[in-house]
Amino acid sequence: MTGTTYVARLDGREMHDADAVFQQFYDGLRLPDYFGWNWDALSDCLRDLKWLSADHCVLIIDAADEALSDEALPGDLAERRLLFRTLLRAGQRWSVQRPEGTEYGRLVIVMSCDASAVTFLQEQLRSCSDEAPSP
Repeated sequence: MTGTTYVARLDGREMHDADAVFQQFYDGLRLPDYFGWNWDALSDCLRDLKWLSADHCVLIIDAADEALSDEALPGDLAERRLLFRTLLRAGQRWSVQRPEGTEYGRLVIVMSCDASAVTFLQEQLRSCSDEAPSP
């Protein structure tokens, strides 16, 4: 990649509910003031990135398996699916095949977790991927 790269590191352990998720993204990615604090607004921001003054963005979510975890309120499981689908759609948006010689998208998403949670996180993402329509 050439140009400037902005790296945002978010913490899934701090994402207890949807509001905390939005706060992590708002603070970590320096979302614009017009951010609407809902899933559609987060999706729009991740799929646009014009507001970010960098050529590329690397989004790292530590303890991604703990975001909106099972120990949270039952409604948070649906919220987790919304979070993962939003991230998958944004990743798809920026990884569309480009002609040879053209750089790939501006957004790279890295979801990290403990080794013991890798299979669980993969299953969660796979189930959301099966539901996510193409961009």
